Amino acid sequence: MTEKGLKLVLAILLFLCLLDMPYGYYQFVRFVAFAVFSYFAYQAYQRVNKTEVFIYLVLALLFQPFIKIALGRTLWNIVDFVVGLWLVFDVGRQIMRKPVE
Repeated sequence: MTEKGLKLVLAILLFLCLLDMPYGYYQFVRFVAFAVFSYFAYQAYQRVNKTEVFIYLVLALLFQPFIKIALGRTLWNIVDFVVGLWLVFDVGRQIMRKPVE
């Protein structure tokens, strides 16, 4: 799966967190988000993009499933929505960017 595809799938998973889902779903999303953001951090490191490395590492730590960060349902909904929206806009930005020749 491409980076854009991973971002869109993760965005959909995050948007679904806004619904009343079983607790296991939220745990699943945390594992997936942690893995995907860690992968993106590694990819950004390979591209030597320090800003993206930092952003993705912070997101990986925020969503990591090992030590629960208790933000409360409302704040987690805001985080899920904002991060999902950012992922969608980032995919749009990647699509609109013209290749450098």
